Amino acid sequence: MLILFNTFAELPEAYKAFAPTVDVLPLIPLFFFLLVFVWQAAVGFK
Repeated sequence: MLILFNTFAELPEAYKAFAPTVDVLPLIPLFFFLLVFVWQAAVGFK
């Protein structure tokens, strides 16, 4: 099963230049999640 996931984890050759961007993409929802807490702290958790 691990071999199957490893096969899909590699980007095609044409997209190798975008590898650093693709590595950061999963973190974007986490930034929004943290932004919710910062926003609520700013308005006093109403």
